Amino acid sequence: MIPGRKPERIEQEREVVIEVDAAKLAGDLILPHGARGLVLFAHGSGSNRRSPRNLYVAEILQSRGIGTLLFDLLTRSEGVIDELNMEFRFDIPLLAKRLIGATRWTLAAGGIDGMKIGYFGASTGAGAALVAAAELPEVVAAIVSRGGRPDLAGNALGRVRAPTLLIVGGADKPVITMNQKALAQLNCTEKKLVIVPGASHLFAEPGSMEKVAHLAADWFSRRFLRAEKARIAIAGNS
Repeated sequence: MIPGRKPERIEQEREVVIEVDAAKLAGDLILPHGARGLVLFAHGSGSNRRSPRNLYVAEILQSRGIGTLLFDLLTRSEGVIDELNMEFRFDIPLLAKRLIGATRWTLAAGGIDGMKIGYFGASTGAGAALVAAAELPEVVAAIVSRGGRPDLAGNALGRVRAPTLLIVGGADKPVITMNQKALAQLNCTEKKLVIVPGASHLFAEPGSMEKVAHLAADWFSRRFLRAEKARIAIAGNS
């Protein structure tokens, strides 16, 4: 993350509590002025909404006029257990259920009427994002996976309809193979795998995360705009 960096023209910035069944999940919602879309972040193994990598990507999205919602997929007590024995981080059905719940909460919240919804998933969170998108085909307009485990989405891969971008580090060989296989299983009309040369799983190398952030911002911006144009065209013909 860039110290002291603050995107301009932020209209709304607030902490939120998202209730999914009995779980209360803490989140941070930021909306730039005139935002067309909102991206929900599904963090990866052992991480949370304060991940410096996801915060950096979120700031780039905000600077491009895209809203962001970073929230904890696990409650505080679940997070403590997961740190001890990794009980929850690979529980894709649970994580996907939480993401679906957060999406429905978002749609019901005020101030985001008409915004397109996107998912940014990292590591195991990418698997959860793909499962959630398969369950919400009319809602999710675009997906980006960073160093993700799309293979964990299983049979849901074939039901994903949203345009999907998979980003993997060039030095992350096992995950490259997983993403290549997952790409072949995706049936969405628009899908792409981008390999960032020299980058490791966490994209810690100089310039690597910046590349990820701008790839994601371009992907979401174009797909949100396309979805908006399609909506206007349908409304005009009705």
